[in-house]
Amino acid sequence: MKRITLQIFLMALFLTGTSFGQTNPNKENLDQDRAAVLRILESYKEALQNLTTEGTLELFAKDSEVFESGGVEGTYQHYLDHHIGPELGHFNSFRFSDYTIEVKVELPFAFTTESYDYTIGLKSENGGEGKTISRKGVATTILKKTDGDWKIVKMHNSSRNNGKN
Repeated sequence: MKRITLQIFLMALFLTGTSFGQTNPNKENLDQDRAAVLRILESYKEALQNLTTEGTLELFAKDSEVFESGGVEGTYQHYLDHHIGPELGHFNSFRFSDYTIEVKVELPFAFTTESYDYTIGLKSENGGEGKTISRKGVATTILKKTDGDWKIVKMHNSSRNNGKN
C-alpha cells in the first residue's frame, strides 16, 4: 500500500511539474520582472530617439549578440562602435510610432517582440534638406536575469519599406 501511495504521489508531482526545491515565482515577482524588462527596452528606445548611445552599454551583457536585417553585428560593444554609434551622427531625428511590445518571462530569461514604425530624418550632406526614411520594423530580444539584474543577451531587428518614403 505504501508503495502504491508513493507511486501516486510521485506521478502527481511529475504531472503537475512540481518538484522539491523548485520555486514557482509568484505573480507579483513576475510582474516586477516584466516591468524591469520593459524599462530596459524603453531606455534603449529613448536613447535612440535622443540620438545618443549614452547609458546603453549597461543594458547589454558583455557577450551579447546583435543581429540586424540579415547581418551579424557582433557584440553590442562592436555594434555601438562600428554601426549604431557612428550612424546616429548622421541623423537629425529618429522617431518610433505605432509601437507595441509583448513580453514573456520564463526565468531566468525574458523574450520580447516589438513591432513599430520608425522615421529617420537624415542630415543633409550639402546644406539642403535632408532625406527622410520611414520603415516598418520588428525586433526580438532575449534578456537574462543574472544576480538580480536583467541584461540583453541577444537582439535581432529588421525592417522593410512601409510605403511612406
